[in-house]
Amino acid sequence: MERNDIIDFKALEKELQAAITADEKYKRENAAKLRAVEQRVASYEEFRGIVLASHLKPLERKDKIGGKRTVPWNCHTTQGRPSQDETTEISREKTFPQPETSAEFYRDWRRYLRSGPERYQALLQLGGPKLRLLFQVDVGFGLLGEMLVALANHVRPADRWVVLGVLRSLASTGRFNLNLSLMSHAERESCRALFQKLQAMGAPSSEERDLEEQPGGLQEVESLLQELLRLYQVD
Repeated sequence: MERNDIIDFKALEKELQAAITADEKYKRENAAKLRAVEQRVASYEEFRGIVLASHLKPLERKDKIGGKRTVPWNCHTTQGRPSQDETTEISREKTFPQPETSAEFYRDWRRYLRSGPERYQALLQLGGPKLRLLFQVDVGFGLLGEMLVALANHVRPADRWVVLGVLRSLASTGRFNLNLSLMSHAERESCRALFQKLQAMGAPSSEERDLEEQPGGLQEVESLLQELLRLYQVD
């Protein structure tokens, strides 16, 4: 066999495992959503809590109960106080993980990207096309709202064109409208604040200045913004 015909079994195994993990996560969360609907939960927060806790397993008799607890019972819902790093900007030169699957993104987002500035810069580095590729099927439950919060809290005029590209790509992902409808009230407010900031940014970014030199360039920016306002259901 020629060198190009050699199969990389390790890469195939890694890709298969990531696909299995993503599929198991989807089935687990979907089952939790159905249970929550059947139970007629009283609020969105209760519904969200059931879904985010779907990965937990009941304790068995052999499990030791008591003693000092050093790990949060549910890392998906427990939020600690913001660290000092969150009050400082992350260097634009810092390199963040480059996931190849949605499962890897979810893992990195939870494990490594803890602060708002880190999440914001990671989204910018990935960019719209990469995010669209990662989430062709679906954006994991809760992720869409968290992404919008990170963008809203740290968006800058120089990044406006890139942020618009990220928003356009997220709007083209699978089950976008469903994920949009499941956002919490606070996440919806962050989404609205994000678009207000984008609309208020008068000075064009370097990419937008390049567009300004092209026929209809600035109209393209405004047209994209109006389209996104409709897709994200922002009044």
